Amino acid sequence: MITIKDVEHVAKLARLELTEEEKELYTKQLGDVLKYVDQMNEVDTSNIEPMSHAIDFVNVMREDKVIYEQDKEQLMSNAPEEENGFFKVPRIN
Repeated sequence: MITIKDVEHVAKLARLELTEEEKELYTKQLGDVLKYVDQMNEVDTSNIEPMSHAIDFVNVMREDKVIYEQDKEQLMSNAPEEENGFFKVPRIN
């Protein structure tokens, strides 16, 4: 199901360098995870009500209040580099 090419692709996206042993290990581990997910998909859940948490609880939220407000000049004073009023960051290829 998962190939070494798939693992290499994901590693490239994550900017990870993997050894050949790691590629083989992760290929097996990811394949095992997907087999388990397929096994879970076989369970009949048609009579189960969807839920977001295992137990019921009420979330107590406080009102958002501005405690300390900084102006743009104060914030930009911390920037190592600035361009057109924005933080300048290195380009990612």
